[in-house]
Amino acid sequence: MTFEELLAKYEPAIVQAFLEGIEALRSQIILARVIERLERGDISGAVQAMQIESEAFSALEVALTEAFNAGGINAVGELPAIKDPQGNRVIWRFGVRNPAAEAILRDLSATLVTHITEDQKQGIRYALEQGVARGGNPRSTALDVVGRQNRITGRREGGIVGLTSHQVEFIERARINLASGDPDLMKQYFALKTRDKRFDRTVAAAMREGKPVAADMLGKIIGRLSDKNLLLRSEMLARTETMMALGSARDEAMRQQIEAGKVAAQDVQKIWRSAGDNRVRHTHRVLNGKSIGVDGVFITPTGAPLRFPGDPKATTSEISGCRCRLQYKVDFFAAVARRYRAEAA
Repeated sequence: MTFEELLAKYEPAIVQAFLEGIEALRSQIILARVIERLERGDISGAVQAMQIESEAFSALEVALTEAFNAGGINAVGELPAIKDPQGNRVIWRFGVRNPAAEAILRDLSATLVTHITEDQKQGIRYALEQGVARGGNPRSTALDVVGRQNRITGRREGGIVGLTSHQVEFIERARINLASGDPDLMKQYFALKTRDKRFDRTVAAAMREGKPVAADMLGKIIGRLSDKNLLLRSEMLARTETMMALGSARDEAMRQQIEAGKVAAQDVQKIWRSAGDNRVRHTHRVLNGKSIGVDGVFITPTGAPLRFPGDPKATTSEISGCRCRLQYKVDFFAAVARRYRAEAA
């Protein structure tokens, strides 16, 4: 399976696992408890009542593990068939249960789930505070956060559970603008790429009348905006996390071969390969084709260090949405030459 095929297989799996986790959270929220705490003015208690816990994302951790394992297998699968000095075929293997591999995977999973849950709590708190500040009643404020049940599917739709805190602020600004009745503020809605264009005529009509969008319609508009942003969030998260899992696993796979004595570190070069289209960020486009030692670090034009595409130690701006990969090149002749020189000496 090629690297591109791995992305095509595991990105959708991680999207699905993330959305399943969000659905599990939303469906298990006891609305009455949230409302009761909001009625007391206890925003922290309302956030706590939603039980945003890491256990809801167990399927996401499983999907990440599968992607990591596939990445390591993919890396050793690209290595050529060779024989050792005794004439025996060298077997390349990746051990996902190797202590170093387990530590990498554990760190990837823990960092991901912790970030998701903590960022959600921050965004939910902000949304509740905004709801209280604009005078919304506790029930409507809670529903704006957890979403409203679809009478046909029984599932909650809209709401901001699952969104990043940045997305929550973005959606709250859209809500404020549409409820303002100010045409200059309301027209900003048309610049939103994640809006549902079916509501454009409704917003335009309210602007012409110099009135805010009606409350019931506003709820629908913001609900659809939230749903589209959740999908966008899941897709970006999946791309970034899949890349981190694959990149980390491929790097670890090569290190396992080195530690096993099957190849010497000095004989391994890693070559940066970009996706080769106009979507590649400039800082990665200039790295295309550059080759460094296995322990080396690529440096982007902005000075950012990258051990490999999707490096979890890199800044978000360098790994978010990245589709590059590394090609590993092993100089087997160098090892043979060293052996002969040693024997001749």
